[in-house]
Amino acid sequence: MTAPVDASRPKVSVIIPAYNEGEHVLPVLDRIFESVSLPCEVLVVVDTPEDSTVPVIEKYAVTEPRLKALVNTYGRGPANAIRFGIDHAASPAAVVTMADGCDDPRQIDELARLVERGVAVAAASRYMAGGQQVGGPLFKGLMSQTAGRTLAWFARVGTRDATNSFKAYSTEFVREVGIDSRDGFEIGIELAAKARRLRRPVAEIPTIWLDRTQGDSNFQLRKWLPKYLRWYRFAFGPPLTLEQLRAKTEPLTTAPGVPADARTQAPTGARAESRTDDRTAPTALRRNTGSDTHV
Repeated sequence: MTAPVDASRPKVSVIIPAYNEGEHVLPVLDRIFESVSLPCEVLVVVDTPEDSTVPVIEKYAVTEPRLKALVNTYGRGPANAIRFGIDHAASPAAVVTMADGCDDPRQIDELARLVERGVAVAAASRYMAGGQQVGGPLFKGLMSQTAGRTLAWFARVGTRDATNSFKAYSTEFVREVGIDSRDGFEIGIELAAKARRLRRPVAEIPTIWLDRTQGDSNFQLRKWLPKYLRWYRFAFGPPLTLEQLRAKTEPLTTAPGVPADARTQAPTGARAESRTDDRTAPTALRRNTGSDTHV
């Protein structure tokens, strides 16, 4: 007989940043709970209690205790939502996946198992043998593929798809190095670059990415491209110690133009030691956020 799943002790935390997905998130949740066999928690992170995703999650959570809705208090936008989700993860492995259904949830277990075996970052790769990207804007795909392959060939980051957001992270690693991104989905390349500079292991498995068929994409290429380029360049530097890495990246969190609320929020990692009971939806949904960037 299979032992019952203990949701209080998950082996993987699935982090889903969401912005006004409404009922479009339902098939994504269905596929995740059908596919993930490891004890898990699924944390859907929104920017405001008024987000249209919230009532859908609340209703679903009535019969699925592994699902929680969190309101991000670090400032709006996907980077802050992912930071918030990882800070509230209860497991040693956090898998970031999107609310649009583009990622294959059957790979969440495999990604988490790689972290369990000692990998700092495990990437689902569209650009290795067996991987594929189906649909999506041609120019965006070309840029992503070029960045991924050049980072693999010349910077040796350990994956041919550093820009893909669908990754698993060791929460211990993330809490060591922190997350400095504050805007878009550049967290994926940031943490891959940091792992490379620290000589921490990075692994990849092939994935098939399918462009979303419902709802509208919230990806803002023009706005977020400079952030990707910052971490692309960073990946090419020499090896660093943890102290050197922190010294080099700390200015990114206090750079001009970064909202004050983002600068004063405790970064993801060892510097964010307190874990409140925001992990329960009813409490978290009464909290509000700042800034004006959305997913």
